[in-house]
Amino acid sequence: MRDGVCSEFTVFSKIKPGHADALRADLAALAGGSSDVEARAALRQIGTLHDARHVIFDNDTRHMFASVFDGSWDTYIDDFGKTAVGARFDKVFSHTEGFPGVTDPGVKDWFLARQAPAGVFVSSYPDLTVQQIWKDQRVNAAFQAVLDTPEFRAALDNPANAELLATPAFQKLMEEAAG
Repeated sequence: MRDGVCSEFTVFSKIKPGHADALRADLAALAGGSSDVEARAALRQIGTLHDARHVIFDNDTRHMFASVFDGSWDTYIDDFGKTAVGARFDKVFSHTEGFPGVTDPGVKDWFLARQAPAGVFVSSYPDLTVQQIWKDQRVNAAFQAVLDTPEFRAALDNPANAELLATPAFQKLMEEAAG
């Protein structure tokens, strides 16, 4: 399902008998440590993943992967095979039955056979891509840095800027910056 530019993706797979503890250990290892730096870099390279989660359930017999991303599903899956995230996918899904590997030509069919579309999918920011959110964060950080300078305070106090400062747009900007 889609909501604006955001799409959801949920896959349910069977854990190979005796692999639940190994899967749990691999998920724990992937959740932190130095590999996190590599994963964040790969996520930046992909640039479309809003969030992702893995869940082990049904008495350690099933695994769920769910994510929210921008763009087409085909591109999303292809992108994983091109980055360090693909190696992470291979490691995690190697504990599930029949996983062919993220670079295998049959991987999309494998995912599709195990995908369960959401009954309802809602995004809090359906019109913002990951790239736009990152840009908004950079612009906000730069703007906040400007707000903290003595030069900005001097510009606010300068009578020559009174007309600009009185505009509804500037007032809204300052309200948003404050809150």
